[in-house]
Amino acid sequence: MSNVRRVGSPIYTFFPIEVEGFDALGELALDMRWSWNHAADEVWAQLDQDLWDLTHNPWVVLQTVSRDRLKQVLKDPIFRRKVDDLVETKRHEAEVPTWFQQQYPQNTMTAVAYFSMEFMLSEALPIYSGGLGNVAGDQLKAANDLGVPVVGVGLLYQQGYFRQVIDMYGAQQALFPYNDPGQLPVMPVREQNGEWLRLEVVLPGYSLWVRAWQVQVGRVMLYLLDSNDAANFPAYRGITSELYGGGPEQRLRQEIVLGIGGWRLLEALGIKPEVCHMNEGHAAFAVLERTRIFIEETGQPFEVALAVTRAGNLFTTHTPVADGFDRFNPQLIEHYLGDYARNSLGIPSRDLLALGRLNPNAPTEDFNMAYLAVRGSGAINGVSRLHAKVSRGIFQQLFPDWPEIEVPVGHVTNGVHMPSWDSAEADALWTESCGKERWLGITETLEGKIHCAPDDKLWQLRAAARKSLVGYVRARLSKQLAASGATTEEIKKAHYIFDANALTLGFARRFTTYKRPNLLLHDPERLLRILTILERPVQLIIAGKAHPDDHAGQAMIQEWMRFIRRPEVGTHVVFLSDYDMLLTERLVQGVDVWINTPRRPWEACGTSGMKVLVNGGLNLSELDGWWAEAYTPEVGWALGDGNEHNSDPAWDAAEADALYTLLEREVIPEFYSRDRNGIPLAWVARIRESMSRLTTHFSSNRAVRQYTERYYVPATASFRERAADKGAAGAQMVNWLHNLAREWGNLRFGEITIATNGEQHLFEVQVYLNGLYPDEVRVELYAEGVKGGDPERYEMKCGPKLIGAENGYIYGAQVQAIRASTDYTVRVIPSHTGSAVPLEAAQIHWQR
Repeated sequence: MSNVRRVGSPIYTFFPIEVEGFDALGELALDMRWSWNHAADEVWAQLDQDLWDLTHNPWVVLQTVSRDRLKQVLKDPIFRRKVDDLVETKRHEAEVPTWFQQQYPQNTMTAVAYFSMEFMLSEALPIYSGGLGNVAGDQLKAANDLGVPVVGVGLLYQQGYFRQVIDMYGAQQALFPYNDPGQLPVMPVREQNGEWLRLEVVLPGYSLWVRAWQVQVGRVMLYLLDSNDAANFPAYRGITSELYGGGPEQRLRQEIVLGIGGWRLLEALGIKPEVCHMNEGHAAFAVLERTRIFIEETGQPFEVALAVTRAGNLFTTHTPVADGFDRFNPQLIEHYLGDYARNSLGIPSRDLLALGRLNPNAPTEDFNMAYLAVRGSGAINGVSRLHAKVSRGIFQQLFPDWPEIEVPVGHVTNGVHMPSWDSAEADALWTESCGKERWLGITETLEGKIHCAPDDKLWQLRAAARKSLVGYVRARLSKQLAASGATTEEIKKAHYIFDANALTLGFARRFTTYKRPNLLLHDPERLLRILTILERPVQLIIAGKAHPDDHAGQAMIQEWMRFIRRPEVGTHVVFLSDYDMLLTERLVQGVDVWINTPRRPWEACGTSGMKVLVNGGLNLSELDGWWAEAYTPEVGWALGDGNEHNSDPAWDAAEADALYTLLEREVIPEFYSRDRNGIPLAWVARIRESMSRLTTHFSSNRAVRQYTERYYVPATASFRERAADKGAAGAQMVNWLHNLAREWGNLRFGEITIATNGEQHLFEVQVYLNGLYPDEVRVELYAEGVKGGDPERYEMKCGPKLIGAENGYIYGAQVQAIRASTDYTVRVIPSHTGSAVPLEAAQIHWQR
């Protein structure tokens, strides 16, 4: 692969710049702040109410409305003043000191490059599939709010994820509408002379040209790469055609464009990130390109350059099962990256393949992108506390002889961008209690403020939200039925479906077996009885897509459709097709209870249930992902016993029974138990506890602050220290690693003595380091944690040198005699200033 080359191209979009005031409208429409800051909504509605209601895309409105209409509204002094005030406010907010500037006034971190295959920012930019994109989009928005210098890198898909239609037989049909860049809130990245920035990525026997686009997300910029360039072969123009589409070769090409092309784009723009944050292993090739550029700049060999740059790399894994990681046939890696390894990285292809293998010497083992990300990063994290534990089990084989609990995977539990998901009514209540700028800094103080909201206002919030949702369901279902060929009578009935006073349950997610979307249907007759009690009516909204290749998931959708079409089910259940961001927003704002039934521990985190928190909705969920750490009886309801049962049908049946019982005995009675004013006091008390305890903690505000404090700032310091003086510290690190590899096998223990003196255990051990020195190792006492708790580790101090021994020493330590001395084991692990052990040095020697 060659260095960056740029070639010119014509202007992409034609703007009516002769219309005075259009530039101000364009500035507002091209800043994705409008997706959560709704101050400009009335502007777009005034330009074209119908189109705004249909698309919620200001850029489409501007691209579609006539010049005559633009001139007409811009001549209105009230409208023009509104637009000018919005632009002035936007620019002023960009200059206000942020949380990051105030918290780290001396920090010199200039950029965090955030790589992801998908970003969910708005339905106006459909380049997402689900949870991964949700997290990426919400974290960019929170980085804007907090002023963290993040730069996003992704792909602009011609088709994005598929659109779903449910036909007259209840079967899912997948459609792939084209994403017209001219209708998306994106702009070409241009040189100062107006040329469109395009990059060359050399594939076998052919140069691939990728175009660069930019998306403004407040203070944050998201850059997207696109292979649909006329200079490319037709087959290669489609590399970025579809999110998660095609076979392994297509996926490999996409990930080369994302990781290698993405890092080159930053280089071409003059952006020098200290931190590379890989949101899942799809972007792991950025590790290689970042290393290549350091080689080019310093002349260091690959091994040293990797030691330097990985200190600034963070790998966030979202995958709860080992089979979920992308793997590629070694012949495919050799075909696409063999020359890149030899000519650009200066290593044989076998060394490149070794970075993605468990056994570096196994010639037929596939190349695992997660292994490359692990070996190319200075830190790894999962996306919930439980998921970190699961991930340590997945990656333990990379760290043989280390206890699973010490496998180097931390966690930052995901959060959602609350301003993107709250209703207007919820925003008003939170503003009254906590102020309009509540999500722009530290949020922990908000908990007590929202807790003081009175019962009547909390219940009015829920009543208004439910009424709004019922109106939305009626309108959407009517259009859905018309599109599927329903009769006029069926369409008419949809206009009167649901009751704004009835308990409303929501279940919406991807339809796949591990999420168990049909657990509620385990006993259809019992579910029907629950829904149709006259005095306590319950209504249920179902939504979700099954991957076009997931036939089991599609079959589950059909099972729901058969149930819904039973006459006796009547108006109690609807399936809303084409589950997308806009539908998600309306559901999480309006439902009373959000139901989630994954098979533990396969929901790495889950974020859908977090979105109801700010709106006063409650969760009834499996004790998996985020709910495993959020749940207490005061804030919602839980399924499961906190253990794993795999896909045991008997356990599924037991949990279905438990779900029905919770609804029958707790959820429904509590909702309908009212005081003389019609307020369900116990229900409102649960809302209050959920909103105050959980909303701020499970927000992307908290998540991004934790990423900044735990990872970004330390990684910046570590990378800069290793990169100084052309990577001198990295060269020292490599020399230390080489010495460890040579000498570790010669390390051994001598005599070990243990004495108990009153309340202390005294340990002494003879350690023969041979070719190693005391400052290269750490000798420890280790004891496993009690009842699943954290292990105990005590450093043993280096004492006298053993007579006549080469690098032999007596190490000693004393610990309180609370536990038996036999609980403790002596071990030796590597030690080097600034090193990440065992991530960078996995050796360990145990007392046998």
